[in-house]
Amino acid sequence: MPKITFIDTKVHEITLDVLEGLSILEIAQEHDIDLEGSCGGSLACATCHVIVDKDWFPKTGEKSEDEEDMLDLAFDLQATSRLGCQILMSNDLDGIRVTLPEGSRDLPETN
Repeated sequence: MPKITFIDTKVHEITLDVLEGLSILEIAQEHDIDLEGSCGGSLACATCHVIVDKDWFPKTGEKSEDEEDMLDLAFDLQATSRLGCQILMSNDLDGIRVTLPEGSRDLPETN
């Protein structure tokens, strides 16, 4: 089971074991991580914008032209920005680290 780590702007981290085939957006929503995805993952907004760790970015695949267009609307756009709805978890991404952009709320408290 692959792992993903979400990091907020205050450098709080939460690492999760996740199922293959789920998008980063779906994972965030399942675990109450503040990644909006107001279009429901249909590539019609930029509210699931995440910043992928530079070491992991090449492994996430190529951005489509539609994703590039939506990212133009994203707040705090970075060179390694992606839309969470467009990255599907797989064993190849086991250990990926993504940061929520400025303006996102803190991650939920974990015990």
